[in-house]
Amino acid sequence: MDGYRFTDQGLLIQALTHRSAGAPHNERLEFLGDGIVNLLVAEVLYQRWPKADEGALTRARAELVREASLATIARTLALGPRLIMGPGEMKSGGHRRDSILADALEAVVAAIHLDCGFDGCRAVVLPWFETALAALPVGKPGKDPKTRLQEWLQGRQRPLPAYELVLESGDDHEKSFRVSCTIGEPPLAAEGDGSSRRAAEQAAAAAVLEHLDGMK
Repeated sequence: MDGYRFTDQGLLIQALTHRSAGAPHNERLEFLGDGIVNLLVAEVLYQRWPKADEGALTRARAELVREASLATIARTLALGPRLIMGPGEMKSGGHRRDSILADALEAVVAAIHLDCGFDGCRAVVLPWFETALAALPVGKPGKDPKTRLQEWLQGRQRPLPAYELVLESGDDHEKSFRVSCTIGEPPLAAEGDGSSRRAAEQAAAAAVLEHLDGMK
């Protein structure tokens, strides 16, 4: 596992086993791994950003441990092809789905922790997050577009934006969404696309913010 050799191979096998393949599967390991990942990321942010306030630290952690970020790491580690899944889940492309990849990554983290202890787990896992950590604006990770748009409108006592799903397409494991974002004052509307409804809403909000910036 990216240079780590398990003493107990059974832990790795369980971490890579989706519930569709039967028991023992990785859901309990996923539960443990979720807590470990959050602690490791919180710890490294606390150490590296001594002047960042709680809000900045919280936003940075949320960015690093969100499903899409964990799935990206899982793909880097080539976890998808190693997942053990039932025939139906495999046929539907479950090994490419962000949610399943993120869960598997958390399960693998827990398996490493159980295999070699917390300090050993930290040494193995933190380098996986290094690229994403380096990409964050130090100490001040920006607020997401929806939050910035909401704050812009609230600061001027204007009505909040309305989001509407315009289009949903694709297979279950490769969905695509288009969402419109509309504000009433000034009257503006824009659309955004994403692999989830939330991502599409963020893209639409970002497009509205660009229009607002252009009106200054």
